[in-house]
Amino acid sequence: MPRAFVVSIHDVAPSTRDAVEKILAGLLREGVRNCSLLVVPDYHRQGRSMADAGFRTWLRALEATGHEIVIHGFFHERVRRSGETTRAKFVTRIYTADEGEFFDLGYEDALGLLQTAQAEFEANGFQPAGFVAPAWLLGPAAERAVIDSGMKYTTTLRTVRDYAARRVITSQSLVYSVRSEWRRVSSLAWNRMLFRRLAPNPLLRLGVHPPDLEHSAIWEQICLLAGKALRDRIPMTYQGWLAQPATLSGTPLEIA
Repeated sequence: MPRAFVVSIHDVAPSTRDAVEKILAGLLREGVRNCSLLVVPDYHRQGRSMADAGFRTWLRALEATGHEIVIHGFFHERVRRSGETTRAKFVTRIYTADEGEFFDLGYEDALGLLQTAQAEFEANGFQPAGFVAPAWLLGPAAERAVIDSGMKYTTTLRTVRDYAARRVITSQSLVYSVRSEWRRVSSLAWNRMLFRRLAPNPLLRLGVHPPDLEHSAIWEQICLLAGKALRDRIPMTYQGWLAQPATLSGTPLEIA
């Protein structure tokens, strides 16, 4: 079984295109030839991504070179609600800065957003197999909607959930939090340790966000760890990795 390295670039949208191009170029210098690109249909309600002709052309060119297009939420923001529990407030406001869109979204609302996104992507020649919720927060009702929409897989912080094969593969992602200095310092130490701990895993995952590029220490470590990972791993997309017959392992998938 090939040892794999999957890099997912989150929050891909017309407004983040310049940053994503720089991220892709930097990763390519380290040997990462293909990534899973998590494209937001309407990032922070700035306008539909698929309505931007230049953005669509750019995505098609990336897909043609081996990158994967993945649907990433819809608006990538969650409106605050009255009467929220303390846990909900912590997860959606402090942990995710109001971006946990699918954290507690109802089935009908989630399915409607998913089908709208799918129709817009498919109308422009894209056939995404995967859906990833913002901040990897996907509630039970929303996950059922993801499955019923026909998506083949999703990922969480600690797992890859393969709906086609009805299995869950444990694999925690490296990822950075850069909203404050203490978060950045903690992220550097945590990911350095986590990289070593995950060395035996057949699948190593790295999630990159556009703001990571703005902090030199974070970006330098991302490039360093990517280079180290590729000493004995093959860069793949999630879709490519799941298509490998030798990856058929994991625990049975259970849906609430």
